[in-house]
Amino acid sequence: MLTDLLHHHVAAGTVAGAVALLERDGTREVAAAGVADLASGRPVTPATVFRWASLTKPVTAAAAMTFVQDGALGLGDPVERWLPELRDVRVLRDPDADLRDTVAPQRPITVEDVLVSCTGWGFPSRFDGAWVEALSRWQTGLEITRLPPPPEWTAGLATVPLRHQPGTTYLYGTSYDLLGVLLARVAGRPLPDVVADRVTGPLGMRDTGFAVRADQRDRFCAAYRATPAGLELFDGVDGRWSAPPRFPSGGGGLVGTLGDQAAFARELHGGGRVLSPESLQRMTTDQLGPERAGEGQLFLDGHGWGFGGSVDPATGRYGWVGGTGTSAHVTPATGATAVLLTQTVLDSPVPPAFLDDFAAYAC
Repeated sequence: MLTDLLHHHVAAGTVAGAVALLERDGTREVAAAGVADLASGRPVTPATVFRWASLTKPVTAAAAMTFVQDGALGLGDPVERWLPELRDVRVLRDPDADLRDTVAPQRPITVEDVLVSCTGWGFPSRFDGAWVEALSRWQTGLEITRLPPPPEWTAGLATVPLRHQPGTTYLYGTSYDLLGVLLARVAGRPLPDVVADRVTGPLGMRDTGFAVRADQRDRFCAAYRATPAGLELFDGVDGRWSAPPRFPSGGGGLVGTLGDQAAFARELHGGGRVLSPESLQRMTTDQLGPERAGEGQLFLDGHGWGFGGSVDPATGRYGWVGGTGTSAHVTPATGATAVLLTQTVLDSPVPPAFLDDFAAYAC
């Protein structure tokens, strides 16, 4: 049973607490185990608020597709129309070139490049070298309080040359923070307002946002990092998400509940309240092909990439995982949904045992 799986990992000390939802073959399982905060022993429940980390990406992609549906954005539009900071970006002559050895881009970065993470910015499978170090200064990850506001962030990112020509190569991460800035510019409103107006509000995702509200504080969990000595506090309930961030991260900034993930999954199964059938098809279909996916294989692990999440070539399963031990996937062909929310920070793109075990159980 799903409950047994969660209790196994709580007992093993790999997670402090977890909630999960599994819908398949006409059945529905919801389970919770462990505690939201080791210090207080407060139990995890389906109403516990978790850091979603990169489960934010599909939500940001969905928000972007509403602008495409409205005609406010075209997939082929150059993003420099709204982000003039990017008009003079340069491209490395080759991925291992000196940061000063650059050429002009062959074409501007487009909206579609951002959605498929082919802007030329983002992490490759190797984390070494001067270029990755330069990019890391502008990458959010889970340190959401350290970045400057969007205008300064965008100008700073533009000083880092692209690793590849726009549209040619998948690189992980940065494009979705850039997408969040783009949506705010198009709307003329902060990203949290855009996401609330376009996605979470219409879908009734009342507990989802870029900071924990005062009325949610008693349901928010702490986050931990696994160490040889056991779980170590990474971020407390009054930590990084306790106030609105200077830089709302479209790649990893949301918090929310299991119920809100279920509401978003229903939309991905054709709910039709936010996304058109055409938008859903684009989001959940591989847009890369093997020729653009090679340098991101550490992250993709043989899968393709739609908009905001990976696509399993064998089953069509769409979704993603987050760096706080989260996972959410839907399989459009079968109507299956699988969501796991934990609070154990991941130190590698390689999934830990608890994510692999959940994925195996959900199959």
